[in-house]
Amino acid sequence: MTRKYFGTDGIRGRVGEHPITADFMLKLGWAAGIVLTRNTVGKKRVLIGKDTRVSGYMFEAALESGLIAAGVDVDMLGPMPTPAVAYLTRTFRAAAGIVISASHNPVEDNGIKFFAADGYKLPDEVELEIEALMSQPLITNGSQSLGKARRISDATGRYIEFCKGTLPAGFDLEGLKVVLDCAHGATYVAAPWVFKELGAYTLTIGNEPNGFNINDQCGSTHMEGLQQAVIDEKADLGIAFDGDGDRVLFVDGDGEVVDGDELIYIIAQHRKAAGNCNGVAGTLMSNLGLELALADLGIPFQRTKVGDRYVVEALKENNWSLGGEGSGHVLCSDLNSTGDGIVAALQVLLALAESGKTLSELKKGMNKFPQTMINVRLPKKIDVSDNAVINHAVTDAEQELAGRGRVLLRPSGTEPLIRVMVEGEDQKLVDRLVASIAATVEQQLSETQPA
Repeated sequence: MTRKYFGTDGIRGRVGEHPITADFMLKLGWAAGIVLTRNTVGKKRVLIGKDTRVSGYMFEAALESGLIAAGVDVDMLGPMPTPAVAYLTRTFRAAAGIVISASHNPVEDNGIKFFAADGYKLPDEVELEIEALMSQPLITNGSQSLGKARRISDATGRYIEFCKGTLPAGFDLEGLKVVLDCAHGATYVAAPWVFKELGAYTLTIGNEPNGFNINDQCGSTHMEGLQQAVIDEKADLGIAFDGDGDRVLFVDGDGEVVDGDELIYIIAQHRKAAGNCNGVAGTLMSNLGLELALADLGIPFQRTKVGDRYVVEALKENNWSLGGEGSGHVLCSDLNSTGDGIVAALQVLLALAESGKTLSELKKGMNKFPQTMINVRLPKKIDVSDNAVINHAVTDAEQELAGRGRVLLRPSGTEPLIRVMVEGEDQKLVDRLVASIAATVEQQLSETQPA
């Protein structure tokens, strides 16, 4: 069955446009409450966390009402990183966790992510059950069987202690000067405290959310401010999170960005030396340089569809613990059940400390291939995979790359876009090929649309 509302990472869209509306969220809370707590013995409990978007207040209240109408108790966590909600869902023994966030998207967007009782994203069949119930009338329980709501005041402190506990006993960051960029998002409280309590000299930017400035020229999608801050402050490195804290990117001491693929390589190299890295999962977008560098280390590598949920599935299937995406989703599944920006950052810093090398030195073991992507906007979500002209353009480009590069056409999971990506050793060739294919796609779309 085709999912109507859920994409690759929950439900996401523009606030005020269906389905990101108050009435939809009320119904969604009710439907999710029924489906996610149907096998619960005793108290039915669901946690709700959110990022710092102004619209989060509205959707928090709507989801809370829907859940209570379904007879579910609600624990309100307030602004909280997505991975913190996954962790707290497990430790609170809750039936599910809900995050109100559009991650790295601008403030005009918002969305909903769900975690099951085990802290993992919901499987497709459960999302389909929630969608099916959305078409049914909302039935409110009577007074005796309504749920209740409460605020959890110490949720952030619990998560801070969890993050620090992912490091070996006695490990600290004394002597490290680090700049953090919290994207005016959900990590603005937890991240500075974690690094300060571990002994790092910490400077923080992007930690003054006002409801409207999340991801606005800051965080992991806009690295320029952090790069300049690292240089100006003569810091050892910088760390950038996205709006909900499940992504992380670094800046080295020279002001150069270190992306998710490079961070995965650094962690894998460190874990391999310790004898505990038996494989890495990436995605179709993972840089070819990562695959080749891991092969040099004797580490198996598997690509999945784009989206951290598919990386998690691969890790489970292979009994591996490390994977992620170049965008900064780094999964250490032996430590948390979803991508965790703070935890992944600490794993990188552990690798730095125990190797005695700098960030720029450690990343040199991986040679990134130039990779360029162009987004071609569609009039609506349509399949272009069977277009002979487009397929011929892709084949021609692959022949030019001569086995030393890749071409990928991928539909966006959340927007009517086709992402055209070309990767190869020569940047000029890559840029020419991606522009040519994108132009072919645009031309074919214009010719197939009715006048």
